[in-house]
Amino acid sequence: MAKLKKKFETLDITTADVAIAAYGKNLEELFENAALGMMNIITNTKKIKKNIKKDIKVDANDLESLMFNWLNEILFYIDAHQLLFSKFKIKIEEIDNKKLILQAICYGDKITNNRYEIKTHIKAATYHNLKIEKNKVWKSIIIFDI
Repeated sequence: MAKLKKKFETLDITTADVAIAAYGKNLEELFENAALGMMNIITNTKKIKKNIKKDIKVDANDLESLMFNWLNEILFYIDAHQLLFSKFKIKIEEIDNKKLILQAICYGDKITNNRYEIKTHIKAATYHNLKIEKNKVWKSIIIFDI
């Protein structure tokens, strides 16, 4: 199995968007690292305490849609529930050769009393140029609307 050189990297694109390339030795690690990369754009994930454990479940008919749904579901929890996450444990399974289900345990903390600096507000993950591919390792490019 190939060794990862990095979990994710931020990519330079237009001023209204920000993008990451996420990597993983398997699909689960790819989705974990994509979420970590997105969270790292928002705030310094190394400072987020793991006081809260949240179960999140999303589904889709293909990998790109699953990534889109997954990242936007995290953004929903940030906006609606004032949660930040710094660790993810994911399981992906395929049902009847057609539906993908992602189940995640997300560890993080509430955004309270200015404990965490928000560097960038991400509005949404987009489908624009969203792709997931496997060579030696899994890789995904994700563009976010800011």
